[in-house]
Amino acid sequence: MFMKLSRLLRSFGFAAQGIGVSLKREQNMRVHALAAVIVIIAGFLTGLDKSEWMLIIMLIGGMIALELVNSALERTVDLVTAERHPLAKQAKDMAAGAVLVFAVTSAIIGLLIFLPKWFY
Repeated sequence: MFMKLSRLLRSFGFAAQGIGVSLKREQNMRVHALAAVIVIIAGFLTGLDKSEWMLIIMLIGGMIALELVNSALERTVDLVTAERHPLAKQAKDMAAGAVLVFAVTSAIIGLLIFLPKWFY
């Protein structure tokens, strides 16, 4: 039992290291983290209800998770080939596109939540 708990705790440590590396080396991750802080502050100042908070938390978590996956995919592609290859570019562009789709969707949902509370 102790051995399994130790391995589990180590895996959490590795995950935290991955988040830390991403925050240190990925500009887009820092932008998403800053946006998350701003949205959380705005949420407290606006007085979001429980269901709105659940949605906001899901969107923030999804955005950060997707950015981590995108960064991991980019590094994996870079590890596999140092030369420019059309398929490597497509893989990176598709992953970045997924992040963009989720970011735009999150922003629209955020506007649908916040704008009526601020202006109506």
